Amino acid sequence: MGTFSVIARCDRTKEFGIATATAAPCVGAFVPFVELGVGAVVTQAWVNINLGRQGIELMRLGLSAKTAMEALLTEDRERQRRQVIAVDSRSAHGFTGSECTDAKGHIVARDFAVAGNILSDTSVLDRMASRFKNEGGELGRRLLSTLREGERAGGDHRGRLSAALVVASPRPRLYHNLRVDFSSDPVQELERLYARCEAIQEDRGDDDSELLRPKVSRVLD
Repeated sequence: MGTFSVIARCDRTKEFGIATATAAPCVGAFVPFVELGVGAVVTQAWVNINLGRQGIELMRLGLSAKTAMEALLTEDRERQRRQVIAVDSRSAHGFTGSECTDAKGHIVARDFAVAGNILSDTSVLDRMASRFKNEGGELGRRLLSTLREGERAGGDHRGRLSAALVVASPRPRLYHNLRVDFSSDPVQELERLYARCEAIQEDRGDDDSELLRPKVSRVLD
């Protein structure tokens, strides 16, 4: 499965987040794994969701993203078909197996990583990395902008069908957990949803209880 993704942390807000898109359906269901105070993992190419689940568990125990991922991949007989990027509170890590489909690769920096396979060209990753470095603002917005840059650069050469954005934050927002499935332009739709949820959040302020409270009406005698 061809996918392009960005994973990152924000040292200022203590947030971790992921944005991802692919030509397959329901990418948000099996690619991104994020936990507040711990880190984040993306598992793609031939997805192994245990790399995400167990990677988070190992980082929760204090292992770095690199140590956790390398330990899990060592035990994975199909590791050369996997692609993984991960980030913890101090570092980031990436792995692209030799049997992942070209064009493929990853770029790792101090606080983020980008990765993709079945890409139109590896320049997709260069442009995504450059955009994240130069983009300011809230982490979710930076991730979304980076994903859009990957889309503009060619992304998955088969096209796109689904996209997702997930941010683990000490101050959760409506736009921190978004998914688009079976769309002709999932990244654009993700941007539309983000903007709409952001507007609702700004209107409601920091009190999210009103958004979650059921509306109950009662007829009085």
